[in-house]
Amino acid sequence: MSRYVSAALVAALLVATGLAFAITERLKLTPSPILGTSVPYKFFSPVCECDTDVAIIRFRLRKRDTIDVEILDRSGVVVRTLARRQPKDRGSVEIIWNGRDESGAVAPEGVYRPRVRLHKQRRTITLPNPITLDLTRPRFVAAAVRPLVFSPDGDARNELVKARYRLSERAQVSLIVDGRRQVLKRGTRERGVVQWFGLIDGVRVEPGRYRVQLGARDLAGNIARWTPPAVVEARSVALGRRLATAVAGGRFAILVVSDARRVEWRLSRARGTAPPGTLRLRAPGKPGRYRLIVTANGNSVSAIVVVRRAT
Repeated sequence: MSRYVSAALVAALLVATGLAFAITERLKLTPSPILGTSVPYKFFSPVCECDTDVAIIRFRLRKRDTIDVEILDRSGVVVRTLARRQPKDRGSVEIIWNGRDESGAVAPEGVYRPRVRLHKQRRTITLPNPITLDLTRPRFVAAAVRPLVFSPDGDARNELVKARYRLSERAQVSLIVDGRRQVLKRGTRERGVVQWFGLIDGVRVEPGRYRVQLGARDLAGNIARWTPPAVVEARSVALGRRLATAVAGGRFAILVVSDARRVEWRLSRARGTAPPGTLRLRAPGKPGRYRLIVTANGNSVSAIVVVRRAT
């Protein structure tokens, strides 16, 4: 008798295995009831107050159905039910998750997946679109701005400032001048260099001092704290002093600092050109106060020359 029972059990198992195999093969051949799945923002931050503060889940239904949409954590636990027994027509479906769990609290950082349950077709499908919830601000691990004196005057010499950085995570970096963003770097590498060519809103800056900082925004939209400001000076030409004295008809010297190959100078009726460095000139023959004007690449500075009577 036991032999017949054992044989019956084996036969039943074989039949069940065959049915399961047949069902599995049929499901493989049956087109998925869901297609065109996408999550435009693979990273998002519910606290960033930006375009990426929600996750958008999109897919298309082949047939009209009643659906549930759930968010699963990495362990497969349901964190939030976004739709329950909602009738949906054939075509596009869009569901939004604000990053909160069933209690209304912000869900922990991590990777989540959307799952769709179709009641009429008795199918449950986990979408192949991971969503990363990120709450952490990027952080500048290192940043340096060099040079602190540059010359954006169009002569292709010492024209730009370079800001080198290293971040705690991938993020898009921007360069801020006097509190306003002027450069947005392409890409999201954790380290790199941003260049500033001395332009503010597309216009070349005047000689003067400017505060340069770096900012960053990660893939989820979290904003880094700006780096401390580095003060850089834009100049084409500078003089070692603004007041010089000389004897009438005598010679005097004044230091000229510039990255131009040559500078122009004018003192009373005399004028000429010279390389930067120590400029040695002859004072006017008549005592008085005169203005020395030195120009490099269209930018000028001046000094007062007091000429005394020869004794």
